[in-house]
Amino acid sequence: MSVVCKALVLAGGKGARLRPLTYAMAKQLAPVANKPILYYAMESLWEAGIRDFGVIISPETGAAIQEALARWQRHKQQSYPGETPCRITFIPQAEPAGLAHAVAIARPYLGDDAFIMYLGDNLINGDLRGLMDAFEAARDQAASILLTPVENPCAFGVATLDEDGGVRQLIEKPQNPPSNLALVGVYLFRPAIFDAIAKIAPSARGELEITDAIQRLIDDGCGVLSRIHQGWWLDTGKKDDLLAANRRILAEMPPDSASIREACCDQTQIEGAVRMGARSRLTRCRIVGPVVIGDDCELQDATLGPDVSVGDGVRLVDCRLRNSVILERCEIVRVAPVIADSLMGQACRIGPLNVGAGSTGALRLLLADDSILEGVASDGL
Repeated sequence: MSVVCKALVLAGGKGARLRPLTYAMAKQLAPVANKPILYYAMESLWEAGIRDFGVIISPETGAAIQEALARWQRHKQQSYPGETPCRITFIPQAEPAGLAHAVAIARPYLGDDAFIMYLGDNLINGDLRGLMDAFEAARDQAASILLTPVENPCAFGVATLDEDGGVRQLIEKPQNPPSNLALVGVYLFRPAIFDAIAKIAPSARGELEITDAIQRLIDDGCGVLSRIHQGWWLDTGKKDDLLAANRRILAEMPPDSASIREACCDQTQIEGAVRMGARSRLTRCRIVGPVVIGDDCELQDATLGPDVSVGDGVRLVDCRLRNSVILERCEIVRVAPVIADSLMGQACRIGPLNVGAGSTGALRLLLADDSILEGVASDGL
């Protein structure tokens, strides 16, 4: 029986859909509930028993990915001293030439082992072990894919199935989708995938598509399993997608009464599920959970929530935020309009700002690291 013991985690690409934020950081390191997206993928694989990871990285963000995963690896080894040490092998991909290309260049690492591939900017709940067990038991199957119904299948790779649940056809972003079953960012493969990739040509967008490679397996008579995912799946490639992921993770976060008791909360009202980091101070604030606040934050006369994540070392004074992700060391001071549906990179400075103070609208921001936004409306404007 072919046991899945290796994972191929895709953490390359340029993150163009999240710019300008991703000019300064890897999209896989954008935080959701104050934890990098990539960590959720690594945790899911770890919990499924994987201890050997190959990670695809790009020239632009590879060093940051390596540093972040070194921290994750150290934490795992310290937290589980009796466990088999996990191994991480980094595999450079010079250009974002497609998912199938990433698999092909990883062959020296993967060898002839069965493996699971996980897209590092996806969030998927549920246990992967069942998916892996079914694939390990089906020794005559070359691949297995995870599917979920979606409302807009033309934006995804979609599958049609036979009566036994086998995959009959895969199409990448079809104009007229034959089904509403989209590929989730988890795949299982045996070595036959390498021959299939060698037989396909780049798509119209110049990439080797993994959907084409799996279709090649089917055309060559290889079996491809499928499973309908029963939980949720979130692709965090765009700002609104990342905010949706933040809301989802925060919604499942239990309240942390201990962290609230340990924080300095002077004349502050707290409702719902809230987590606070060490040494954070709140004065005359209103926090409506779910909200997570990092370490060493200073909040004064601020209203937060629901659905707000605040990174370490943030200073918020006389402002209101909802449905937003604020990265480390940001400062928002005396901002009259509410800030909503926003994503701010590290060390941004917002305010003072009273533009629109008399309106019921909101500021909706997507800011790169070190951005500055300030202004005061003149009379008549």
